[in-house]
Amino acid sequence: MSSKAATPELKKYMDKRVFVQMNGARKVTGVLRGYDPFMNLVLDEAVEETNPAEKTAIGMVVS
Repeated sequence: MSSKAATPELKKYMDKRVFVQMNGARKVTGVLRGYDPFMNLVLDEAVEETNPAEKTAIGMVVS
């Protein structure tokens, strides 16, 4: 088994608004500013959707 992680193909989404569904049913929308081979993401202007009627601006997020 290789210890090197494969780089995700996210280059085409850089500087575009993306929707991310995380563990624990967290849903965040933001502008993709960066990522790494382990799928850690940096989202700017992020907004968390806690339920369909409630959205909270959370700024820059590293997840």
